[in-house]
Amino acid sequence: MLNRCIVRSAMILAIAVSAGASANAQNAVKVGMVMPMTGGLAAAGQQVVAGARLYIKQHGDKVAGRQIELLVKDGASSPETGKRLLQELIVNDKVDVIGGGLTADLLPGASLFTEARIPAVIMLSSTTAVVDKSSFFVRTSCTLAQSSGIIANWAIKSGLTKAVTLVSEFAPGLEAEETFTNNYKAGGGQIAEKIRVPLRSPDFAPFLQRVHDAAPQAVFVFIPSVQAATFAKQFVERGLDKAGIKLIGTGDLTDGEALPTMGDAMLGAVRSTEEDRRFQRRTGTCRGHERRSLGEPARPDVDRPQHR
Repeated sequence: MLNRCIVRSAMILAIAVSAGASANAQNAVKVGMVMPMTGGLAAAGQQVVAGARLYIKQHGDKVAGRQIELLVKDGASSPETGKRLLQELIVNDKVDVIGGGLTADLLPGASLFTEARIPAVIMLSSTTAVVDKSSFFVRTSCTLAQSSGIIANWAIKSGLTKAVTLVSEFAPGLEAEETFTNNYKAGGGQIAEKIRVPLRSPDFAPFLQRVHDAAPQAVFVFIPSVQAATFAKQFVERGLDKAGIKLIGTGDLTDGEALPTMGDAMLGAVRSTEEDRRFQRRTGTCRGHERRSLGEPARPDVDRPQHR
């Protein structure tokens, strides 16, 4: 399914570029990106931008005879900043297409795209409702509803019939909680408690204590991948790894950037995500070398999207 989504999005982008080329064949195609390059969600934004730059390096910076100009702006993990920068790209820089980032940027900015008739290829946000906000939105990745529903069904089939949910309190986290809960209950499961943690600089310890006290068979977790290492450390410190509580969640739990620092904390964890292992085997080694040559992080997660 992921490959089909990418193909559809590439076709739409090609049509948009070709249409612009017929109007003014000499102009560069401006691709604007507002990504969280600093702030709490910076790791995700940096990976997306690095992936775009790597693609241009490997495949060239011309499409249909036109030069590609990449304009990157730092949304600083702030919805207010992100919306303002999207408007600047559309109104001042007159970009031809936007690479969409955070849910919190795109939801309030959807009307800008519709009014300006500028397409946005959503590369980071996985909140289902985003694409419904503008007919000019298209998504190349997945939705949290997909991965959250799949892991709920797996838990029921595995005999884990009592669970606690622990999610970050923002739109993607609430969607993950709702989808997991609905699928889990539909399969006969019991949700002992729904726990929501602050998005910014959370201390997971008191929330993990609540998980421990509820004595579930499993805890479903969705948090931004940049917080995964902190979560893993506190999960072990609170003894949940020895309490017989199965750790399940979305792919953000085992983010490639954080996993090497987690030690054995994630051994036995089960997560649902989408990836193409053939692509990972074929390009995994050279990818790191290429990114280092661009001065970017060496462990890109281009085999699966981050959930924002």
